[in-house]
Amino acid sequence: MGVEETGHRERPRDISELPGVGSTIAAKLREAGFTTVEAIAVSTPQELSTVAGIPLSTAQRIIKAAREALDIRFKTALELKMERANIKKITTGSKNLDALLGGGVETKTITEFFGEYGTGKTQICHQLSVNVQLPPEKGGLSAKAAYIDAEGTFRWERIEAMARGVGLDPDEVMSNIFYIRAVNSDHQIAIVDELFTLVPKENIKLVVIDSVTGHFRAEYPGRENLAIRQQKLNKHLHQLMRLAEIYNVAVVVTNQVMARPDVFYGDPTQAVGGHVLYHAPGVRVQLRRSRGGKRIARIVDAPHLPEGEAVFMITDYGIRDPEE
Repeated sequence: MGVEETGHRERPRDISELPGVGSTIAAKLREAGFTTVEAIAVSTPQELSTVAGIPLSTAQRIIKAAREALDIRFKTALELKMERANIKKITTGSKNLDALLGGGVETKTITEFFGEYGTGKTQICHQLSVNVQLPPEKGGLSAKAAYIDAEGTFRWERIEAMARGVGLDPDEVMSNIFYIRAVNSDHQIAIVDELFTLVPKENIKLVVIDSVTGHFRAEYPGRENLAIRQQKLNKHLHQLMRLAEIYNVAVVVTNQVMARPDVFYGDPTQAVGGHVLYHAPGVRVQLRRSRGGKRIARIVDAPHLPEGEAVFMITDYGIRDPEE
C-alpha cells in the first residue's frame, strides 16, 4: 500500500506503523489475517486480543490508532457532503437504468437486484464486472472486479461477448475478474473476509455476490431456523457494508424472490431474506420481464433516489437501452 491522504492525515502504509504495533505483534496480526490498517479498524478488541495473544488494553489502543489513521470519527454533515463527492459510479450499459440509479451503480453502497428467474440479475452482474474496467470517461473506474458465484451461474462466454461489445480485449477483461465459487454460507462469509486483503492489493472496485441469500436459504429452511438464518445473514451484510465503505467499493448482490400466496393485489413476489435486507442501507432494485424481451427495473428502496422505473434490454452484447 502506498501512502494515502485520509482527511488531513497521512494514512500508514503498513500495520507496523501503527502506534503500539511492533514487528512481533505485526507478525502475529498478519498471521491471523489482519494484514491492513482497515482490517484492524473494523475488528473488535476481543477478536484482536485473542488472535494476536495480546492484552485487551493493547488491542483497544491499536484499534483506536487504526480508526484515527482512517479518519473514523464524528464528522459534520458538511464533511459528509464533501465525502460523498468521492463516491464513484459504474455504468450498467443502459442509459435508462443508469438514470434510475442516479448515474450508475455507486461505490460505498450495497446495490441489490432482486427478481424471478430470467429477469436479468446475473446479466447485470456480468455487465458491471466488464464495465468497471472501462476508463472513467466511458463510465468505468479503470479497476478490477471480484465475483462470488453462489449458484453456479457465472459464464465466461458472456463476459467475452460483453467485453467485445464495449471494445475491450476479452482475455484482458477476464484476467481482471477474480472469480470464486462459494460452496456454502460459511465459505461465502470467509471469502468476504479475504477480500479485506485482496481488494486494496488488486485495485478491486466492484464486488459481486450472485446470489447473496441462496446458501442461507438452503441451509436454514423452515420457520424454526429463521432466527439463526437472519442473524447470520445480517452479520454477512454488515461485513459487506464495511468492505464497501472502507475501500470505496461498489457491492452488488442479487436476491431470489419467493411467491407470497397471501397477496391478492400488486406483485405476489418478495425478496428472500426478509427484513434483514430491508434494513441494510443501500439501493434495492426489483427486476421483472416485459414484452418483446424487455426488462423493467424499479427502485424499491433508496434513501437518496426517487422511486421510479426504467426499461432496458439484454442483447447478445449485454445490457442496452431498447431501440425505439
